[in-house]
Amino acid sequence: MFKIWSPDADRLSQCRRAFARFAAFTHRGLALVGALVAALLLWVWLQPQWLQPVEQRLATWLRERDVLTVFWPQNTAERATAVHLQDLPPPQASVAIWLARKYKVAPEPLAALVAEAHVLAKSSKLPAHLILAVMATESGFHPYVQSQAGAQGLMQVMTGIHAQRYEAYGGPLAAFDPVTNLRVGVAVLADAIKLRGGSLEDGLLFYLGGYAMTEDNGYVAKVLAEKSRLDAVAAGQKLPLD
Repeated sequence: MFKIWSPDADRLSQCRRAFARFAAFTHRGLALVGALVAALLLWVWLQPQWLQPVEQRLATWLRERDVLTVFWPQNTAERATAVHLQDLPPPQASVAIWLARKYKVAPEPLAALVAEAHVLAKSSKLPAHLILAVMATESGFHPYVQSQAGAQGLMQVMTGIHAQRYEAYGGPLAAFDPVTNLRVGVAVLADAIKLRGGSLEDGLLFYLGGYAMTEDNGYVAKVLAEKSRLDAVAAGQKLPLD
């Protein structure tokens, strides 16, 4: 019996062959992906020191794209300016506790600021307790304070004047990030001391108000007195909060 050829039958045959090729290609592709994933998992398992960084980067990538908003709540503790007191050396922990009590703020954020002040002290060549004393005098460790003149944040930096310093951190709004404000404020203070020939007192006066400042209403003495108290607390002395 002869088969009757038709254009529809030919097109159907072509479609079947194309589908078969596509299925074979997809199968091979999935097999390759599976092999790559298996190799990656094996490599991570053999290199445990890479496991945590890989997990953190993957979690960050997914969170940034809101993939895990519902299934994996964000760990906001990772973004908080706070550390446990036991993670600090005893002298730093004592300073953090004393400052937290005096200025009525939580000790964990204070601990983070104390630790950061000691890090910045190494790069700026300024005493860590001087940095903390300026913070205490300027803002009382409240990161959202703003003066009538426009000074903002923990170190009361004039954001408008020093806007360029915040560019590396994302712009002027970074002034309200505690650690960023601290870093910028320390840079401004270090420059002020250099501009005044290395004089700590003159540098503090310049930090307070620039070249036009001649009277500080006791500002410099207050900062230096607070620094002396912090030195004593770190040395183990029991000081009153007043």
